[in-house]
Amino acid sequence: MNPASPSSPPHGTEAARDATDPSMPADSAGTTPVGAALQALGVAHRAFRHAEPPRSLEEAAAGRGHRPEQVVRSILFRLSQDDYALVLVAGPGQLPWKALRRILGQSRIRMATPEEVLAVTGYPVGAVAPFGMPGRPRILLDASVLAEAEVSMGSGVRGTAIILGSDDLSTALGPVERVELAKEAG
Repeated sequence: MNPASPSSPPHGTEAARDATDPSMPADSAGTTPVGAALQALGVAHRAFRHAEPPRSLEEAAAGRGHRPEQVVRSILFRLSQDDYALVLVAGPGQLPWKALRRILGQSRIRMATPEEVLAVTGYPVGAVAPFGMPGRPRILLDASVLAEAEVSMGSGVRGTAIILGSDDLSTALGPVERVELAKEAG
């Protein structure tokens, strides 16, 4: 991701910009837990703060100047009492539960409750990302996430997103399970 230039859209900021400027609608990238984790990894990114937390994925995408397919959802699933998996998938599509159970090797799974999401990731629902968590659950990265050059995801803070290149996201994640769930959903 290239540093912001004078021609960059005003909807996000780079870490080097002055976040105290009231005309800038976003925080400095290092002020969110995910931004700080990415900064520590040396990953180029920027933060975008919504005027109000978005009520839908489509609203979040539009506010960021993105298409819905550029929004990465981080969905936590409970596999057993103390076993969780974080699925990263782009866009608004449904996940194919049968395929997900097969990939996870589980006959029964469920989405984590908001309390479990907070306990496992350290982040509230709607702000989850795979960086800066207290532990590292099993992570599945859907191919849909890498289909776009630029994506956005949770920052650890409701109403603020992290925007970065999908290649940078892939590199920062390191070894994860790569899957094609969105493709199986059809």
